[in-house]
Amino acid sequence: MRELVSEPDSPALPSVTTEAVDPVPGAGAPHLPQQPDLVQLLSPEGERLEHPDYSIDVSAEELRGLYRDLVLVRRWDIEATALQRQGELGIWASLLGQEAAQIGAGRAMADGDTAFPTYREHGVAWTRGVDPLHVISLFRGVDNGGWDPVATGFNLYTVVIGAQTLHATGYAMGLQRDGAESAALAFLGDGATSQGEVNEAMIWAASFSAPVVFFCQNNQYAISVPLERQSRVPLYQRAAGFGFPGVRVDGNDVLAVLAVTRAALAAAREGQGPTFIEAFTYRMGAHTTSDDPTRYRLASELEEWKLRDPIARVKAYLSRTGVADAAFFDAVEAEGDELAKRIRSGTVDMTDPPGTAMFDRVYAEQTPHLAAQQAEFEAYQASFEGAGH
Repeated sequence: MRELVSEPDSPALPSVTTEAVDPVPGAGAPHLPQQPDLVQLLSPEGERLEHPDYSIDVSAEELRGLYRDLVLVRRWDIEATALQRQGELGIWASLLGQEAAQIGAGRAMADGDTAFPTYREHGVAWTRGVDPLHVISLFRGVDNGGWDPVATGFNLYTVVIGAQTLHATGYAMGLQRDGAESAALAFLGDGATSQGEVNEAMIWAASFSAPVVFFCQNNQYAISVPLERQSRVPLYQRAAGFGFPGVRVDGNDVLAVLAVTRAALAAAREGQGPTFIEAFTYRMGAHTTSDDPTRYRLASELEEWKLRDPIARVKAYLSRTGVADAAFFDAVEAEGDELAKRIRSGTVDMTDPPGTAMFDRVYAEQTPHLAAQQAEFEAYQASFEGAGH
């Protein structure tokens, strides 16, 4: 229940009307305990750290490559957001702030592994060689996704919250029965952990020791509900209830994500069963371009998380160690400019499919009922021709 409450006038302040919201049942009870330490290999200040359970050797070339991935994926995301605001896309789900989680996880995959994304894993798509325009075409409504899931090892986007975890688990069980030495990587958000499908997937994965890794990007708010309203314990601890390991990693640390995901995928391929990874990160933008995050979170919180920017910490590390110089950073920025131009021109030049395309490939053979619907649609469209509409 919501009601408007007017605060009394005072000599110094005008009368202010604020919105009062009834508290959620149980909201006053203690929720999350003190947050545990994260697996972290690169501090927010760009200092290299060591972890007793996770170590990683990354060459200078690989480090520069990871930085390039982060910058170009963010540039893609910024350009897509602008295109949506200008009416060129129907909607866009931004990954701003979550680049390290996605690039680290994507680069941890082997050639035979397959990713099962939500609708936000543009960074993972990038690492699997998916053309950004093939993702853009989906959000423009031109097609249902223009990439080949088999060739890329990157399944089509899933909008139904949590459904992809079932797909990934079933696929992993198939890999297991085929004797394939590969694994599935299922992406989900913190809000999806409350979905029945996700819990069912983890039960099946545990029961059959399926070679699947559940990679949860905990960006704190799902759509608009903070983490403390969703779980009484840190999300990674839920894995213990299903009987497999859970680990929490700094989702803004691309090196830590790479190390943790690489280890979890290796364990899955070796027959050790599933792992749940909680990448503790933050969605710096809106849930989608139809969302207004200022309605449910404070600007000061966003400013705090900007200090943990995943790109800034890698740049600081590269600069401090001399792995990259100003010329390298300038070249990456220039490449980003070219990518943005290609995305923009490629998007506006996309040809809209005919309206009748929605009837194609619904069934292997068109049914009488579907044929009648198509005929009705075509007649309706024809009624506008030459009628001044």
